[in-house]
Amino acid sequence: MSRHQILYAFACLIAAVPGSPLLAQQDDRPNIIVILSDDMGYSDIGCYGSEIETPTLDALAAGGVRFTQFYNTGRCCPTRASLLTGLYPHQAGIGHMMNDRGQDGYRGDLNRQCVTIAEALRPAGYATYMVGKWHVTKSTSVQGPKHNWPLQRGFDRFYGTIHGAGSFFDPHTLVRDNTMISAFADPEYKPETYYYTDAISDHAVRFIEKNKKPFFMYTAYTTAHWPMHALPNDIAKYDGRYDAGYAAVRKARFARMKKLGVIRDDCELSPQAGDWTSVDNKVWEAACMEVYAAMVDNMDQGIGRIVEALRAKDQLDNTLIFYLQDNGGCAENWNRKASPKGRATEATVKPLPLETILTTYASQTREGYPVLKGPAVMPGPADTYTAYGKGWANVSNVPFREYKHWVHEGGISTPLVAHWPAGIARHGELESQPSHLIDIMATCIDLSRASYPKTLGGKAIKPMEGRSLRPAFAGKTIQRDALYWEHEGNRAVRVGHFKLVAKGRNGKWELYDVEADRAEQHDLAAAQPERAAKLASLWQAYA
Repeated sequence: MSRHQILYAFACLIAAVPGSPLLAQQDDRPNIIVILSDDMGYSDIGCYGSEIETPTLDALAAGGVRFTQFYNTGRCCPTRASLLTGLYPHQAGIGHMMNDRGQDGYRGDLNRQCVTIAEALRPAGYATYMVGKWHVTKSTSVQGPKHNWPLQRGFDRFYGTIHGAGSFFDPHTLVRDNTMISAFADPEYKPETYYYTDAISDHAVRFIEKNKKPFFMYTAYTTAHWPMHALPNDIAKYDGRYDAGYAAVRKARFARMKKLGVIRDDCELSPQAGDWTSVDNKVWEAACMEVYAAMVDNMDQGIGRIVEALRAKDQLDNTLIFYLQDNGGCAENWNRKASPKGRATEATVKPLPLETILTTYASQTREGYPVLKGPAVMPGPADTYTAYGKGWANVSNVPFREYKHWVHEGGISTPLVAHWPAGIARHGELESQPSHLIDIMATCIDLSRASYPKTLGGKAIKPMEGRSLRPAFAGKTIQRDALYWEHEGNRAVRVGHFKLVAKGRNGKWELYDVEADRAEQHDLAAAQPERAAKLASLWQAYA
């Protein structure tokens, strides 16, 4: 071998070492950003039919691909576990929520028989960042243990909340890296008005601006999970937009969705939930949806800042951006009954010191105002705490049945926008192949050229369940046998066009051709008993 050949071989070897300067200069692998929103329905963003203004997501969709049959798990914690690991949630230990139910699939803590995307990509030379809601561990105290916090599961940097829902103006279990902090005594981030959605967006931008190598970033907004909290200027944009009530908004969305092609022209609309004529306090009820829309609008503004940060570093073209949602619209009637009193005109309880670290829901604001619920006070400000209710969740889930918790289409259907100018030649197109959260890990492994480990820390790692979405980016077929669901006894299996689904442990199986009947209005179980029995057997084997 000549001296030139030896030097060339050595250069190639160095270039293959993760984190090497040569790798950083020559690396053509894409950055990957996964953006997950919370408790939003299939029709809640503009490019899927909404009247809510989401110009950034609409632009990403116009420059990329929209998946029309992408699925989550129907609930926040299982979805996050599945997305992070490329496994079904039970395989990762989180089949339900953050409580141990005594079985391996329901431990309420991310187990060590799985790896996160960050744990898989970091050895391949990727920087790994996480901002927003974590919610895959029951260990949420200041003291720890922290074995399942983001930095212990492969992330280089983290800013966000370990727990799930909470105030947008003063979030609890707020953490930077491994240290729990107060939003109001944080020397590194001092906005004029603290709003958690903005804080998530701003920290995502900071990580991009300081990054010097290919990166993976998981951006998990709590928008639009209750409580209905939003900034006044964002709320004002939607003043009066929902005064006509549930049915009018559903009808308008349904028409737009057909025009956009995200549902078929012959799709039916599921039954209406709630009668606007019988709503007692229509002004308050409409305001709940105005605040909800404002929350989504603000998130889209933040995603816009993330996009601009990428463009400023000339990295937008080679960044794969995924946007998706953790479950369908939420019909939980959280705090919708009225408080005994209206809003106080002055602080009535002792204010909390700025340095106080919140680890649970607060019954008051920092200034000393009690947190109120229900129609006695208009939603939006920090001293309110309510959900938007079943009627509006039914709007969010147009045209589907059911909601968060259930595994009918309204509970598990999510938009998926994929934008990557350097890698996706399809612009503004729709992709109808059924796909699932488990596919995100497989796609990241594929595009990063990382190696999915068989063991980690001496423990065997379960094989990936998903398929890379790269073929779909090029309009090609993804080979797949079946997709499965179980949450709180609600269960389903989909093979090809057919989906078998049931509500609750004792609910009867229903069979639908979800290509022809996406709204699940025509049960075929009695007409096709053999197909139903075969799918039931398949689901039982999976379970």
